[in-house]
Amino acid sequence: MTFPQLLSILRARYKVILLTLLIAVVATAAVSFTLPRIYRTSTTLLLNYKGTDPVSGRVLPAQLVSGYVATQVDIVGSRGVALKAVDMLGLADSPVTQQRFRQVANGKGSIREWLADSLQKMVDVTPSRESSMIEITAKGSDPAFTAQAANAIAAAYQQMNLQIKVEPLRQAATYFTQQTTTLRAALEQAEEKMSRYQQEHGLVSADGHLDVETARLNELSSQLVLAQGQGAEASSRGSQAMGSGGRDSPDVISNVLVQNLKASLAAAEGKFALLSQNLDRNHPQYQAAKAEVDQLRSELNNSISATNAGAANNARIQRQREGAIRAALTAQTAKVLQLNRARDELAVLAKDVESAQHAYDAAAQRLSQTELEGQSNQSDVSVLSPATVPTRPASPNIPLNMVLSLLFGSMLGLALAVLAELTNRRVRTGSDLLNVLDAPVLGTIVWRKPARRIAFPQLFLSR
Repeated sequence: MTFPQLLSILRARYKVILLTLLIAVVATAAVSFTLPRIYRTSTTLLLNYKGTDPVSGRVLPAQLVSGYVATQVDIVGSRGVALKAVDMLGLADSPVTQQRFRQVANGKGSIREWLADSLQKMVDVTPSRESSMIEITAKGSDPAFTAQAANAIAAAYQQMNLQIKVEPLRQAATYFTQQTTTLRAALEQAEEKMSRYQQEHGLVSADGHLDVETARLNELSSQLVLAQGQGAEASSRGSQAMGSGGRDSPDVISNVLVQNLKASLAAAEGKFALLSQNLDRNHPQYQAAKAEVDQLRSELNNSISATNAGAANNARIQRQREGAIRAALTAQTAKVLQLNRARDELAVLAKDVESAQHAYDAAAQRLSQTELEGQSNQSDVSVLSPATVPTRPASPNIPLNMVLSLLFGSMLGLALAVLAELTNRRVRTGSDLLNVLDAPVLGTIVWRKPARRIAFPQLFLSR
């Protein structure tokens, strides 16, 4: 079928096309004005996700954050949020709603569940593709209630989101409270154990006390070395004093009294030798000189004996002093070793106390943080644009429906015209006659509309 043939068919059957178009437009207009008005409005929410663990406080991996928006979309459309919205709107207490529930459900079931199902059917939740935004769209026949429903769903979701965030924090606070009590008891037990150990061993400041005792040990070691040297020297002098009469001992040689007596004795002996050559034994001068020599020799021997005895006594005293210093050194060494052991044990107890203190401080800090966050009433969801009461219905869209009815009626009219032509084929052009008779066309008669007189047909011959 060529385009001129199609045009001839449309001109011939324009009534069918116009009738079909008229029927389509009238039907569409009737249906559009008959259908109930559906209003649509939406609330836009912004999600601020922290992604922290309520117990450890660590930031969760990014793999868990990616599914957060999808999870929140499911929460918004959940029955729990719808039930909260029903309670916030007070729909279950409305007499009109109760009467409608009795008519629809015959009083069976829960009116809150029925209203929650109705709200879920009214609301459509759509997440943004590349952002953390959620759009809550509500549609219904009442524009004011539609806006209230969308805003109520958003407010209920904020409460649910806050409850989901706060509830784990409160549970974590309860857990940390128990742990803090246990750790405080462990800290007190460790401190009591260390204090009792200090009292048992007499340790006030273990490090300072140990420094004093170590200094005393070093002093005793120095005194022992000095006493050993002095004892060895005293023993040597004592041995020399006891051997060969002790007249050549260092103490005797260094004694001034002994040296003076030796000098006096030598002078007296010289005088006595001179007198013994000139005088008889019974001469008074002889007797006096002899008596002087004997007295000086006796004094010299007594001084030498006393000096040697003093050296022997000094050696004995030095040995006793060395023994006393050695015993004190041994006792001080044992004391220092005991203090070392006590210090090591006290250091272990101090580390236990320090570890218990750190654990208690960390738990107390986390307890304070979780308690503060658990008492928060700020949700991570922000309402960017609340739903407003729509002024125009979203459906039916009468202008769009009319345009679509014109397009559909025109296409349907064309289709019916072509179908009618195919069922009752007519010869309308020369090409149609050529197709039917399979013979050449000599000419066509064009009928013109007469103006004032009767029009006679004119014959046009075609070549």
